[in-house]
Parts: sequence; C-alpha cells; structure tokens
Amino acid sequence: MLRRLLLALALLPAFAGAQEAGDWIAYRDAYRQMIWFEKYGKPKQFLQNHLRLRPRDAGVSTDGLRLALHGKDTQLALPLDALGRAVFPFSRAAYDDNAELSWNRKPGQLSWSAWVSIVTRPDGVYAAAELRTACEQLLAYLRSTGGANGKRCAGVQFAFPGAQAAQVRYQGGDGAALALAAQDGPAFPGDTVAGFRIFAYRFNAHADAGQVLTSATPLAIAALLE
Repeated sequence: MLRRLLLALALLPAFAGAQEAGDWIAYRDAYRQMIWFEKYGKPKQFLQNHLRLRPRDAGVSTDGLRLALHGKDTQLALPLDALGRAVFPFSRAAYDDNAELSWNRKPGQLSWSAWVSIVTRPDGVYAAAELRTACEQLLAYLRSTGGANGKRCAGVQFAFPGAQAAQVRYQGGDGAALALAAQDGPAFPGDTVAGFRIFAYRFNAHADAGQVLTSATPLAIAALLE
C-alpha cells in the first residue's frame, strides 16, 4: 500500500502499457491512485487533484496530445489543460468494465500520475496567509502518504505561459506593492519541460498580513518544498 501511495503522490511513473494507437493504462490502476485524495480526511480546501500526463524528456512535444477513456459502454474524451492535467472521471461502470485510458503518443514518452496542486483564483487575489495554509495542506497530504520527508514549505510558485506578459505583486498591509521577479522555468519543480514564466513567492520574504496579486489567472500554483 505504501508503495502505491508513493507512486501516486511522489509523482513517479506507474504502470504503463502499449497498444497500436498509442500508450495506455488500465482505468482501475488510475482509479486506485486518484481515490486516495478523495478519501483524505484532513483539510484540503485549497488543493486540487488531477490525472496528469507529462513528458519524460524535454524533447517530447505535447502539441495535439489527447486523452480518452475507452470501455465496452464508455467512450469519453478527457480535455487536457496546458500542463497535461485532466479532471478524472470517477465511474463505477468504467471500473467494472475494466476500461482503458489512452493517449496518442508512443509508449514510454509520457509518464502519468495523480497530481496535487494549489487551486487558482480567477480574480487574481490571494491572501498571503492562505497561500501559506495551502502549501502546508499539500505538505501534510504528502506526509500522510510517507512522502516529502524532511521537507518544509518555503513558498509557492505561480506559472504562466512563456509568451504572456504576466505580472505578480505582493501588497503589504500598508498598501505598498512590490513586484515579484519573473524567471523562465518549469511550471512545477522537477518537470522536464521549461519555458514558462514563473514567479516565486517565498514566505520568509513577506509578511502573512498582505496579499499576492496576479495580472491574470496562472496556469498553476505549485508548492515550493525544500
């Protein structure tokens, strides 16, 4: 059980098979990974869980990547966001039918896993104290599975498309605003694909009484665990 949890939440590749049209996994295998977050009973209101496909190598393109659920009585296209994340369809019928999740890439080019991240806000306003809580919730979740040992919450990272002129500012309790520095890098630490516009907000550099303001909705908010 511990090994399965670590596979799901330490974001390591799990079972992958192959068929003529591309790569695939058994729906039941994905279901067993994804259900752990659903059953987790501690606070998680600032977290979200997706099934994610990500390249094993930076040279693997995700342009035109498609994910679908196939079964005897199930045919469903699962939309992917710009980071390869899909909302997982919990379906008893698909489970009983031993359905398959498949994608249009050669076997071994992509890994898949459950992927926990911090919920974004369309209004672009994040209370600094809530960002810290969100990071702590994610860390607690990983620790509950035996992962993230020895890690602490250092901050969060906002990711935007590389071509987008996004801005992220910290606004203190006195109303003064400070622009956070932009860098090029991966949307999530450890990803092989970079080229995103990222902003790191570190807790030890700012007071929790303030806010973080984004000029647009980020693609993702990642926890910085160090």
